[in-house]
Amino acid sequence: MAGADIDKDELNRFITEIRDSRKYHALNLPDSTLRNLIEQELPRYKTRTLALQAVRKKLHNLVAPYLGDPDYDEVNMSLEQAFTQGDHDKVKVICNELLQTHASTLERLPILTEFYSRLFSITGKPEVILDLACGLNPFAIPWMGLEKTVQYHAYDIHLPRVQLINQFMQGWGMAPLAEQKDILVEPPEIKADVAFFFKEAHRFEQRQHGCNRAFWQQLQVRWLLVSLPSENLTGQHSLVDRQRRLVANTLQGLDWKVEEVTFPTEIVFCIQPQWEYSNG
Repeated sequence: MAGADIDKDELNRFITEIRDSRKYHALNLPDSTLRNLIEQELPRYKTRTLALQAVRKKLHNLVAPYLGDPDYDEVNMSLEQAFTQGDHDKVKVICNELLQTHASTLERLPILTEFYSRLFSITGKPEVILDLACGLNPFAIPWMGLEKTVQYHAYDIHLPRVQLINQFMQGWGMAPLAEQKDILVEPPEIKADVAFFFKEAHRFEQRQHGCNRAFWQQLQVRWLLVSLPSENLTGQHSLVDRQRRLVANTLQGLDWKVEEVTFPTEIVFCIQPQWEYSNG
């Protein structure tokens, strides 16, 4: 069925079938994400069955359940109780436990304060942040050394995660600015001092080869901090050269400055896009 058209009703049926499946029902995934994946894969396969198998495979990589997730209802109740009691130490304990549930943030826990201190020593302390495909990273806010007035815009396709992030940020005394959004389909248009794009660029390439370049160019930020794992999940193989190639290929021909900051399990490319930036 390569190149075959799909009518609107059929597309909507596919979207409903995947979104309401047992695996993804609780996430309430955005229609825009499912539509993008389906429209991307359908022309590449002879049958709709094969195309939908490819969509499900890409969606599995995108949602990444293998990286871990907490019990959102349970954490919701724990946070609500801690904030009601005004126990910010307990809130930090809960945040620490949350960060332990996801492989990407777990690896960063031993150096959490140092991690942000080193990055902000390069970028300056931001007043406006975009946390792109944020996962559980906003729960590291207590260790970032930010003012409560910071505008921290977090984006994720996982609705229960977004709701919990907003509950946390509001209780922590910050504006609840997390949104459910597929940033590849709808890149944020907000001007920001810093954008975090942590351990996602390689997965974006798996979703749609070459998509990072156009995505990065659409961001209106002073600094784009692209973090990539420096080794595989088992810690047996170095990925540094591969990650450097990914960033170099993405920025080929662009006069953007890049500074590397290395940590035990990841490398952060501090990228300074070359355009006029204004908070106005």
